[in-house]
Amino acid sequence: MKYFLYARKSTDTEDKQVLSIQSQLNEVREYAKKENLVIVQEFQEAKTAKSPGRPIFNEMIKRIEKGEASGIIAWHPDRLARNSIDGGKIIYLVDTGKITDLKFPTYRFDNSAQGKFMLNIIFGQSKYYVDNLSENTKRGLREKVRLGEFPGFSPIGYLNDRNKIIVDPVTSPLVQKLYALCAEGNYTQDQLRKLATALGLVSKRRKRPLSYSNVHRILTNPFYLGLFVYKGEIFQGSHPAIIEKK
Repeated sequence: MKYFLYARKSTDTEDKQVLSIQSQLNEVREYAKKENLVIVQEFQEAKTAKSPGRPIFNEMIKRIEKGEASGIIAWHPDRLARNSIDGGKIIYLVDTGKITDLKFPTYRFDNSAQGKFMLNIIFGQSKYYVDNLSENTKRGLREKVRLGEFPGFSPIGYLNDRNKIIVDPVTSPLVQKLYALCAEGNYTQDQLRKLATALGLVSKRRKRPLSYSNVHRILTNPFYLGLFVYKGEIFQGSHPAIIEKK
């Protein structure tokens, strides 16, 4: 029998404790050698399985449907699916005989009614884990917001320092100067953009001169008043203001 090897690791919180792709490959290759399994190709993917649409996984499934292999080896069933569509696809291919065997170093699969039922439960548990983790993450974000903590990257003029946001001593005076120039009412927004460049204000990530939209975002951001916007609502932040409300 021919097998495809599939290894997956996402960068999401869901996979925090999961082995790296290379570690999975090492484990599965050793297992395949021990069990005398023939691996015709290896598939590696760095993508979450929370929702369907993984290109490499889909390619592997298509090639199984063409009969290029009739078995899959993976480190654990949750590497194959964490959503109901992909999990259902695997079970359907087992039902129709396109997949005749599934091998996992961490789980023993039996191609029987009971085996498919247990596999379905494992896929369901994997989905439950992801859904529950998502809910816990959202709840944690809501709690942060209630405490006045902005759940994201701070704008120019501030720095993210571990779990808090502090004033950037280098760029905050430049933001204050830009606001002062704007308050004079003598400059267009394009002129303000050029003045921002002259002051030395640059984009936070790319360190490039600010665009027109960057300047507009700075001059309309309530973050500088000690507030922040989250999901369309304004909240009082725990970070210090660097611009007076007037």
